[in-house]
Amino acid sequence: MSVVILYGTETGNCELVADAIADVLASDHDPSIYDMSEFAVEDLDPADFLVVVCSTYGEGELPTGAEPFAEELDDVDPDLSGLRFAVFGLGDTVYGETFNRGGEIIAGMLAKRGATQIGEHARHDNSSAVKPAKQAAEWAESISGLIDAVPVN
Repeated sequence: MSVVILYGTETGNCELVADAIADVLASDHDPSIYDMSEFAVEDLDPADFLVVVCSTYGEGELPTGAEPFAEELDDVDPDLSGLRFAVFGLGDTVYGETFNRGGEIIAGMLAKRGATQIGEHARHDNSSAVKPAKQAAEWAESISGLIDAVPVN
């Protein structure tokens, strides 16, 4: 099954995480990686599995790289019924209530339009000693079997 990996980043860390996820998923799936700022909402296809990698910026906002995609989701307001997705968020617990809010915002926007979130919503903590790409690779292993196992509606 084709897997579309979209990343929204401020500093570039999400692109590295997206690469780590793609490396793991490539053994059983066909992953493609796109910067959210360059991906059109109309290209979302329920036949694909969507993986979102998103950081948090400022006081719990989306990073600059995710804003165009989020704005287009609001403008187009597509019916995403049948689309399945998983989320890997990046944040820092130093920011308390806004920790990993970027991934949560995108997940909420997709779910509001009928998409179904699959698997654990991963939340990397930049204050931890765990490198984001390492956590992402382990998380990708955990969702790999779910990509084909859940029937498309």
